[in-house]
Amino acid sequence: MPYEPPTHTVERSLRATTGAKIIAGVDEVGRGAWAGPVTVCAAITGLRRPPDGLTDSKLLTVKRRTALAEVLEGWVTSYALGHASPEEIDDLGMTAALRLAAVRALEELPVRPDAVILDGKHDYLGTPWKVRTVIKGDQSCVAVAAASVIAKVRRDKMMAELGIDHADFGFADNAGYPSPVHKAALEVRGPTPYHRLSWAYLDALPQWRHLKKVRSWTDARVPEIEGQLGFDF
Repeated sequence: MPYEPPTHTVERSLRATTGAKIIAGVDEVGRGAWAGPVTVCAAITGLRRPPDGLTDSKLLTVKRRTALAEVLEGWVTSYALGHASPEEIDDLGMTAALRLAAVRALEELPVRPDAVILDGKHDYLGTPWKVRTVIKGDQSCVAVAAASVIAKVRRDKMMAELGIDHADFGFADNAGYPSPVHKAALEVRGPTPYHRLSWAYLDALPQWRHLKKVRSWTDARVPEIEGQLGFDF
């Protein structure tokens, strides 16, 4: 399906209105998964013309996305990845876990960005970062699209490696997201050490429900954006 290529429009606007010179695009992957970390990529691209075919990672085939990620890792000015583990997601909630992963990614960059373009409508970063949220930024902004592709490919590879000892769950194919294979394995074997144990899917597993973790608090300063999925899919 045809799509408009991403541009540097937002980056140019931030430069003109805020004086920012170094701008990072940030995107996450793994928010809706049942297993594995949530992964955030921060990418700095400058204003150069991006590689052909760059867009939101979800719009690309696996083959094209993998090939493009290899190109992007050499093309971007710099990039870094940050992760929040399943245990951290259970303890903190998704909003705080996203912030933790994003801060880890941003702090791993060789230079601190003057501004951040964050995909979506929720600013889960907050101060001291100067943030511009952009709905569908992974389609419209070059730096965010680059971050989207790199994050997706790198997390998918990580999940395939984690799944070697848990072949029944199909992590190499579903990356820890809901799927019939994943559901069937959970019903029989219960969660692996890589599963998020505070999530709603455990409510539908009577034999494993005793493993569910319940958070005793939430951070009321920011809206939760859990995106949890049960067994109805």
